[in-house]
Amino acid sequence: MSKMSRREFVYMMAMLGAAPVFANSHTRMTDTGKLEDYYKLKSFGNVRLMHMTDCHAQLLPVYFREPSVNLGFFDNYGKPPHIVGEKFMDYFGIKGNKRLEYAYTCLNFEKHAETMGRVGGFAQIKTVVDFLKNSFGKEKTLLLDGGDTWQGSWTSLQTRGKDMVGAMNLLGVDVAVGHWEFTYKAQEVLDNVKELDAEFLAQNIHVKEDALFDGAPSYDEDSGLAFKPYTIKKMGGARVAIIGQAFPYTTIANPQRNIPDWTFGIDADPMQELVDEIRKKEKPDAVIVLSHNGYDVDKKMGEVVTGIDFIMGGHTHDGVPEAYPAKNKKGVTYICNAGSNGKFLNVLDLDIQKGKIVDFKFTLLPIFSDLIPEDKAMKKYVADIRKPFEKELNRVIATTEMTLFRRGNFNGSWDQVICDALRDVKGADISLSPGFRWGTTLMPGQNITFDDLATQTAMTYPETYAKDMDGKTVKAVLEDVADNLFNPDPFYQQGGDMVRTGGLSYTIDPKAKMGSRITNITLANGKKLEASKKYKVAGWSTVGSVSPGEPVWETVETYLKNLKHIGKDYKVDAPDILGVKGNPGIIA
Repeated sequence: MSKMSRREFVYMMAMLGAAPVFANSHTRMTDTGKLEDYYKLKSFGNVRLMHMTDCHAQLLPVYFREPSVNLGFFDNYGKPPHIVGEKFMDYFGIKGNKRLEYAYTCLNFEKHAETMGRVGGFAQIKTVVDFLKNSFGKEKTLLLDGGDTWQGSWTSLQTRGKDMVGAMNLLGVDVAVGHWEFTYKAQEVLDNVKELDAEFLAQNIHVKEDALFDGAPSYDEDSGLAFKPYTIKKMGGARVAIIGQAFPYTTIANPQRNIPDWTFGIDADPMQELVDEIRKKEKPDAVIVLSHNGYDVDKKMGEVVTGIDFIMGGHTHDGVPEAYPAKNKKGVTYICNAGSNGKFLNVLDLDIQKGKIVDFKFTLLPIFSDLIPEDKAMKKYVADIRKPFEKELNRVIATTEMTLFRRGNFNGSWDQVICDALRDVKGADISLSPGFRWGTTLMPGQNITFDDLATQTAMTYPETYAKDMDGKTVKAVLEDVADNLFNPDPFYQQGGDMVRTGGLSYTIDPKAKMGSRITNITLANGKKLEASKKYKVAGWSTVGSVSPGEPVWETVETYLKNLKHIGKDYKVDAPDILGVKGNPGIIA
């Protein structure tokens, strides 16, 4: 199987890069050309897999700023996805292309957003999916959803994910996996799966033995699997095996209280056994893993498990425009990722002959909303879903003069607003907010509506807390999350970013050993954090138990209503980072 040629990659990028750019983003770009001018792929192969992931329930087009900090160390230094900005453009040979600069980096973000508008939107994605499916052949095409689809908006929270189940069905999703899906109650998950037209797969979720004994539902009692582990699809004269891999750390990163009977894990050895069994029993022409591991974990999975052709991955929200080759002792497994928030659609075309993949072409398509006419049925569906909540969603809370974003290894401006709100409303010395990667971007000059606030906070365990915590414990929290983010072994990384902080600054050495990464912790008043001294710490999103406070969106709304306006000089805290000079994963 040969690597996709650079010539084909550049061809596709040139097509999208040639799309017009207007000074007025409200101008419909489709007025100047046809959809096929920018989204028609050259005919290639006999099997097409389309893949989207981590939309986080964003049914409408959004703004989304890519990170300026996505650090990689050790074996992942200088490798995708840990390349940002100018170095990203250089690495992939797309420097000088404004539209692709906007899609893949945070460079000149505000300027590009003003001229090129929003990205994503289910009505736009539906148009592209149908176009690519019909032009290639429906019988030769599958649409895969990589998870984190049922969470991230006010409507998804209020409908317990059912709004997204309906959207997936209308979009035509064939196979799906999950992660934040499991932050609803187990019965809600099972009910949604029943309503889902797609097959919902997971080879690494098991029902606990005592739960099975008590009659808990399962896909297979003998194996204890909670869901179907894989499926075989016949398409284009070929047999394609698709294996589901749910987020392995769900019950560590998220509360187990909603899904007490299920266990999750990396399960690399069982994955190898399953791949071997499928190869022997089913004799597929291709083996695909639909994964929610995260990019670095997928790379290691491809290195330690043999017999997988492609891993279509998600969780870490990385938009990488080439299939990355992970070498193992028997060959190569290619890693493909599709970004987040509906911003990208992966298209993997396979040429399968005589039981083998002889060649392939991979394209990561940016979904530029203004280039794509809306699918009428999906547009109506989205409008109907939002209508009962429209008054609440459109309620203006404050205004902003600066870009509000979340994505990046350390505090984003939206994160800072949440941290400052927790300190201010709770009267706390320090605030802590999870390093979530979900959340859209708000542009300068926009009103901050409740809808915008919900994209940062809408989840099933939003309760806040304020409690006394000694300095030693505060440092331990920072160290624990830093190890999750920067552990040399990807199998010990959970895929989030560094815990966001308010009221303190610190120095971090990502390459240091566990327990030694965080130093020089200083409070907002300039005093050093004392290990034995008690501090009032505010936060939200506790995993172990339900916090006693109001949901975080109420806390932030109270703060924003008092503040009224976020100025362009609003201070965003950032740690001092050691050992990153020259690292392509950070913009200086």
